[in-house]
Amino acid sequence: MAGVYRTISGDTWDSIAKAAYGDESYVSFLMANNQDSLEYFVFPEGVILALGDLPTKESRLPDWRE
Repeated sequence: MAGVYRTISGDTWDSIAKAAYGDESYVSFLMANNQDSLEYFVFPEGVILALGDLPTKESRLPDWRE
């Protein structure tokens, strides 16, 4: 599923994770793959974010458990 996501005005990290991956729980994964955009809380239109391949089910532990 690796690709890109072009934001629309008003997007947030959790809404992008839901749209791109189907679940808000991937917000940390999305943010980790887009370190250069962490200054945004609410996105303007046109920011390009990288969408990495989702981790396997086995590796979906919370960051503090890995």
